[in-house]
Amino acid sequence: MVEVLRLNLNRVVNESYDILVGFGLFDRIPADLRDNPIGKRYAVITDSALKDVYGKRLLEELRDEGIDACLIDFPAGEESKNINTVIYIVKRLLECKIDRRSAVITLGGGVVGDVGGFAAAIYMRGIPYIQVPTTLLAQVDSSIGGKTAVDTEEGKNLIGSFHQPKRVYVDPSLLKTLPKREYLSGLAEVIKYGVIYDRNLFEYLEGNVEKIKNLDEEALLHIIKRSCMIKKEIVEEDPLEENKRSILNYGHTPAHAIERLSGYKCLHGEAVSVGMRISGWIAVKKGFWIMDEWERQNELLHSYGLPLKMDFNVDDLVRALYYDKKVEGGTLMFVLPKRIGEMASVNGRYRIPVPEEEVRRFLLELKNDY
Repeated sequence: MVEVLRLNLNRVVNESYDILVGFGLFDRIPADLRDNPIGKRYAVITDSALKDVYGKRLLEELRDEGIDACLIDFPAGEESKNINTVIYIVKRLLECKIDRRSAVITLGGGVVGDVGGFAAAIYMRGIPYIQVPTTLLAQVDSSIGGKTAVDTEEGKNLIGSFHQPKRVYVDPSLLKTLPKREYLSGLAEVIKYGVIYDRNLFEYLEGNVEKIKNLDEEALLHIIKRSCMIKKEIVEEDPLEENKRSILNYGHTPAHAIERLSGYKCLHGEAVSVGMRISGWIAVKKGFWIMDEWERQNELLHSYGLPLKMDFNVDDLVRALYYDKKVEGGTLMFVLPKRIGEMASVNGRYRIPVPEEEVRRFLLELKNDY
């Protein structure tokens, strides 16, 4: 005799939040948190490169508003995106007496947002956090959508969780202190949005290259707002990446493999640029995309100073591809363009299986073109 006791947990969860975008927004954050608080106490998490540039300034301004806060920093760079950094942050949160009524503010680029957000996701089984992205890549992509994670030796973002921020503050003026190479790297994600979702954005990027490269305020605000809108719309439709949200990973399957093989020494956006060329070529060879549009994508990437080629061993790259989270049943899966502004699907699914022997052949074709 077996007795069954059913525990019913059908819940409606509202994880909605505001994304605020505007020049000069950074200095208005403390007053906004005073008037619209997220926590009773805040821990500002940043990296060693930003601690003196923005971290101390935000801490002082929070305290000027009568807000209790502390500052935690860790060494800057992708090599800090690991579980040891998270453990360090957790210990510092305890030292700062951060409790479940407190909140984290992640101040930095993608690494800070991912590491700090993951620490917030697991600390005391989850506390609120706020994103203050300081790089273009973070402002248009990683700060929105609630993906938090750290890397391992085996692959990128393999330990993580979905933990939506409570608010995102996007201030394009923070990009003025960003090294040029990092700024241009972030443009790979903007170009990605044009390819996967918005032909008008793609054409705007084609027509305003010099303005965007020189951080023209009107052009910069346009591409950031449009990118945030696209990410918002896709995440709203598929918050847990069960299908359509996968298109946001265009170019990322090979990019993550390239980053792993480089020891995470190349910039993420640079790897994504190369990854878009690779994934786009697979789309052409599989008959989903036309050659002219693939070449047009590559020309746009090149016009923004982004790389299209990185030296790699095909066998090593193929092995690294299997650590991608989109692998299903041992089969490599890719998201592939149908036309600029629209992605291909098969039977309503955006993750498209590509046999290893085909991937290997397509990679050799590109490598021989070097």
